[in-house]
Amino acid sequence: MELSADRLPAQLAAEPLRPIYLVAGSEALLVLEAADAVRVAARKQDISEREVHDMDGRDADWDALDASIHAPSLFASQRLIEVRLPTGKPGTDGSKLITGFCANPPSDVVLLVIAAEWSKAHAGKWSEAITRTGHVVVAWPVKPHELVGWMGARLRSRGLKATPDAVTRLAQRVEGNLLAAAQEVDKLALLLHGSGEVLDVERMDALVADSARFDVFRLADAALNGQAAQVARIIAGLRAEGEAIQALMGMVVKELGTVAALAQARNFAAECKAQRIWDSKQAVYKRALARHSPERWQRFLSDAGRVDRISKGRARLGQETTDAWQQLERLLLAVADKGALRLLAP
Repeated sequence: MELSADRLPAQLAAEPLRPIYLVAGSEALLVLEAADAVRVAARKQDISEREVHDMDGRDADWDALDASIHAPSLFASQRLIEVRLPTGKPGTDGSKLITGFCANPPSDVVLLVIAAEWSKAHAGKWSEAITRTGHVVVAWPVKPHELVGWMGARLRSRGLKATPDAVTRLAQRVEGNLLAAAQEVDKLALLLHGSGEVLDVERMDALVADSARFDVFRLADAALNGQAAQVARIIAGLRAEGEAIQALMGMVVKELGTVAALAQARNFAAECKAQRIWDSKQAVYKRALARHSPERWQRFLSDAGRVDRISKGRARLGQETTDAWQQLERLLLAVADKGALRLLAP
């Protein structure tokens, strides 16, 4: 069975452990908590022995894992064996082992497979076999428009009450960083344990430090998603933190080059496959492509190259400002909002 991460705890409480679980996704906090839920359930069912096998590329030793699975335990009647897949792909040998395990699972082993990456391209006969024998839990990233709801549910799960505006403020402060969000909620739970207080915006501001992480990788996503205000805030934060603009420009140029190529492609799906773009990221590119013409995306790419040269002191814009940060902000605001195109140099 395939489950969402939030449904897993209830499913674990309602049945004996299945022989195998796959927990997958790129959102580290959600994957960690789902895997922890399986570990807790194992302990409740007196499974105290645990092994961990890291299957990282060419160093993966599937024969050793197979031997461990079929070796009798010296200390316990049952064992939890964890298999960690950083790439989310077990390869031919791993797929064969997992499929065989599902076809005839040993009675003394529960296998927990943890994949740090996941998309439809990662699935195959091995994950389908897990679905039939156990559970597949995909921890999809929380989208920007889902964050406030996620934060509200997280607060309620810790017995905390907050006004809608206060929840929104907390979501703004953590800037989509779920690990920071979880830490802030846990801190609030400790501070307000048993008080019954309903947090409003002012009280939330007083209790929560600004944990916003102005991650350079979120900057391009904000622009492509059409979040102009977010673009301005992230750039201001990066600049205030002393981030070197030269370090950002490679990522900006790369992302705009990807969109420009997609805009010129006759077959969007084929181009995504050629560029190895995950399914979960394709919607972001589609939204961006709907906002501007292919010619405009080529212009954006050219403008990004010019900003990169300005940041390195290799170009000037005549009478225009040579402040690379300002030029980058103008460019990405135009990417996010057609109304901001007037900000670009003619």
